[in-house]
Amino acid sequence: MAITAEAQRGGIVETIGDATYSFKLRNREIERFEDKYRGIFDLWDGFFSRGTKPTSKEVRDLVALGLVGGGMKDAQADAVISDCTPEDLMRLYQIAQALLGVAFMPDVGEEKELKKKTEVGDIAD
Repeated sequence: MAITAEAQRGGIVETIGDATYSFKLRNREIERFEDKYRGIFDLWDGFFSRGTKPTSKEVRDLVALGLVGGGMKDAQADAVISDCTPEDLMRLYQIAQALLGVAFMPDVGEEKELKKKTEVGDIAD
């Protein structure tokens, strides 16, 4: 995997269409989302428990904001999401869910990776 395909701490790298993108939610993107829709913890409940599930517009906009947080300009992020079709909605939902999860728990993936490396090292000894 190339260095450009590695996720920043608190971010993810995912593919939409034929391109790979970096996503990250920072406070400013979360606040932009909240200003337009609802509180981020309410959205969290919708994704991960019994709250109101996110709408397709919320999902698309959260993913677009994740692209902005990952370094893309607003217009570019909007263009990437605009090119998506209804067929892409489930994939965008999964990206949005992962994006929000890693924003709140940025070290989850690293713990798993560290455990994997430790177990492999134990076997090699």
